Amino acid sequence: MNVDVTPLPGIGVRKEIELRSGRRIGVITHRDGRIELILSRADDPDACLAELPLTVEEAGTLANLLGAPQLVNQLNDEHRDLPGITTRKLPIRTNSPYDGRPLGDTSLRTRTQVSVVAVMRAGQVVPSPTPDFVLVSGDIVIAVGEADKLDQAADVLARG
Repeated sequence: MNVDVTPLPGIGVRKEIELRSGRRIGVITHRDGRIELILSRADDPDACLAELPLTVEEAGTLANLLGAPQLVNQLNDEHRDLPGITTRKLPIRTNSPYDGRPLGDTSLRTRTQVSVVAVMRAGQVVPSPTPDFVLVSGDIVIAVGEADKLDQAADVLARG
């Protein structure tokens, strides 16, 4: 899929894609750091039907929501023949005791026998994060393990 990038002099950059319906959806990143999600009108792809301002955290969380399911589905497909092994998205919430702390502080593998295979942040995948990778609110930890162990890992990330 092609991403059209349009410089907006004095404003910032518009990045958008054309949907199968012919509508365009995209993001305007302003020079001052503001971010807007935009949707074109169906009858005029140059006219904006809706603009939704997003904070950096909201934009990152939305990107994670859109990207994490694809990653989890791919990982589930790759280990479909391994009975009992599951992939799950584990969010780092604002009140998590690990918000702002290194992944290694969680001791997830030792405590739960769960492996962290990636972290999604602001729509970007960080594969095989090292123990010194600092988790932040809005991150989605992609973990692999047995279902009950993944439940334990979710509890660790939520409560400590």
